[in-house]
Amino acid sequence: MATKYKKKIFNDPIYGFISTPYESILKVIDHPYFQRLRRIKQLGLTHMVYPGALHTRFHHAMGCTHLMKQAIETLRSNGHEITEEEAEGVILAILLHDIGHGPFSHALEHSIVKGMHHEDLSEVFMHELNKEFDGMLDTAIAIFKNEYPKHFLHQLVSSQLDMDRLDYLKRDSFYTGVSEGVVSNQRIIKMLDIVNDELVIVDKGIYSIEKFIVARRLMYWQVYLHKTVISAEFMLVRVLERAKELAKKEIELFCSPALRFFLYQNVGKEDFQREEVIKAFASLDDYDILGAIKVWMDHSDQILSTLSTMIINRQLLKVKVSKHPFTDVELLSEKEKFMDRTGMTLAETDYFVFADHMENNAYNPSSDTINILFKNGKVMDISEASDNLNIQALTQTVRKYYLCYPAH
Repeated sequence: MATKYKKKIFNDPIYGFISTPYESILKVIDHPYFQRLRRIKQLGLTHMVYPGALHTRFHHAMGCTHLMKQAIETLRSNGHEITEEEAEGVILAILLHDIGHGPFSHALEHSIVKGMHHEDLSEVFMHELNKEFDGMLDTAIAIFKNEYPKHFLHQLVSSQLDMDRLDYLKRDSFYTGVSEGVVSNQRIIKMLDIVNDELVIVDKGIYSIEKFIVARRLMYWQVYLHKTVISAEFMLVRVLERAKELAKKEIELFCSPALRFFLYQNVGKEDFQREEVIKAFASLDDYDILGAIKVWMDHSDQILSTLSTMIINRQLLKVKVSKHPFTDVELLSEKEKFMDRTGMTLAETDYFVFADHMENNAYNPSSDTINILFKNGKVMDISEASDNLNIQALTQTVRKYYLCYPAH
């Protein structure tokens, strides 16, 4: 049975005063693994476009726990049994859902920690904490992995309408100032119900769900996949790839012990079973990466120093956006211009001129659905229940192509 204790109060800029309902929550928050999230920005380099986007993954995780408490209260008030052990478990699961994120997580996953996604790392950290806290996270891990008998608890943590998305859309909108991302998460939570162990939204909440899906689409194009944000993140990937390449040649690079561990060793998914690897990753945060890049501005390697200087001074690559892939001719044209100006080889220009693509799928009913419950007991997917043609259109994946190149 979960043990309640005197609550700890946190002041959140989005929700006001929020509290920790269980002793286990505060134990996890106080752990160094979780405190590390204070040193990892939620939106990476997005502040280069939206200067206010300096909030952290710690902020987000705390906000998610607050929304989860509200969701539990709503479902209980609708007559659904959620025991204290289950409530504690699902709150711990959402608190820890992002603990596996590294600094500039997506850039890191594509450069020096390949093959290990943050979801996998979150599970690794949860198991480590569970050993340390003598099985305190057993229920949380089962819910996180969707191995707990009540499936709807997992949906509250990971689905197309989970507390993660409800918080980050509103929080990211607040800190970026992009008002199109504002969602009525309080109303959506009040409209939650359960049918056949699946989360549903009662029909009078349908317009809030429509707004939620549209807001998600707009936030992706205006914030998460903004072309200048993409440029900065691509450049960070190239910096870390170049650093890794130099490290393989045993060229000396300034870096913290944690960053050195991953640059000078090839660490794969299977290595995260080793305690030294977990501890090294747990020591890695934004300061390790940015501190190294500042020093690399003066490195003798032209590619590393140029890219590092461009990031620190916000001299970002230009970006062309198209609905169609860029041709080899277009790519070679930009590379030749850069070669003429810098004297770099064709191979070296790959770090500065490249093409890629991004996808935006605001709502994907094939993998997971948002279901609407009508008064007659019928349950329908939002894309069928809505009379808004935009919602049906947003079920389609939109792909955009990017060509990144230095300013002429």
